[in-house]
Amino acid sequence: MNELHTSPHQRLMIAEINKFSRTDLVVMDATEGFSSGGPDKGKLIKPGVILASRDRVAIDAAGIALLRAYGTVPRVMSGNIFDQEQIALAAELGVGIGSADRIRLIPLDESSRETAEQIQLQLDQDVETVPAGAGT
Repeated sequence: MNELHTSPHQRLMIAEINKFSRTDLVVMDATEGFSSGGPDKGKLIKPGVILASRDRVAIDAAGIALLRAYGTVPRVMSGNIFDQEQIALAAELGVGIGSADRIRLIPLDESSRETAEQIQLQLDQDVETVPAGAGT
């Protein structure tokens, strides 16, 4: 694991590993976390939500959208979500969906509705900036 965590290619390696790992459900605990720094220190945010999906790329994209809604590091804030190297390679390898327009968040209660709307707004902005015919 040390090779993975210290590699400059960590994100690409994670995408490749996921090609050979089968999952039925992915759960992301976003009750609190770090929007910068990490994994054990940095700017603490408390979205107070748990995200779940059958699609690993969709959950990662939603996680990036959540980070963008709270403000994060420049390399995560800039460009299209599906152009982030880990997301782009995972989608190319068939790990999951290939564009943000396939993601719809469904809040389970009123307390999570605002956060779901913030995430969806970030995802929808990604869709609006993709040229026609791209991302398929």
